[in-house]
Amino acid sequence: MHTGEQYHHVMLASRRDRAVRDRFQKMALDLLPAGADVLDLGAGTGIDAKAYAARGHRTFVHEPSQAMRDYLAHHCRDEIAGKTIVPITSPLACKVQAVTANFAVLNHFADHAALFEVLSRVVGRGGFVLASMLNPFYLGDARHRWWRANILNLVRRGRYAIDSESRIHRFAPRVVAQSATPYFRLERLTPRGFGRATQLYMFLLFRRV
Repeated sequence: MHTGEQYHHVMLASRRDRAVRDRFQKMALDLLPAGADVLDLGAGTGIDAKAYAARGHRTFVHEPSQAMRDYLAHHCRDEIAGKTIVPITSPLACKVQAVTANFAVLNHFADHAALFEVLSRVVGRGGFVLASMLNPFYLGDARHRWWRANILNLVRRGRYAIDSESRIHRFAPRVVAQSATPYFRLERLTPRGFGRATQLYMFLLFRRV
């Protein structure tokens, strides 16, 4: 996938990804107070942002990829014109009740402590950060050599990085929760139980303290 448009259509065409997105959006919208502002961190092409704006939430969008930003500007052009979606160049450019980070945005960060410190200046007390992250316990990845090679790293350190161009990191939830302290506490984690082995993504809800 080389362009934002290609990524956009691939995501919408994937039944599995649509199901994950639907669950994530429902969780976010159920948590958001009426009319609350939200920051979509790593907004991609604006699929989630458009859904939040349609429900009356002014949505700030931060996306580092130029290709994604270009297609977001097309996909959300009416909302941007109406200022219900507001592109920003830094998370610190807004103050919101909630931050959402869907589809493994946090897996691109090696240092979550620094990220949560920044987000503590963005989210008001009582607000939340909702993130979907790659599930390091997902058995569907056991067919890959990199997964098997890092089992001990996951058990011992709770984290590892895959040696690839994108340097995607995998984290156990406890490691992310520790990084969020003292600004946020982990309030909810899904899935639990057997779902840990069968679902590619886990959802983590952090509450601002």
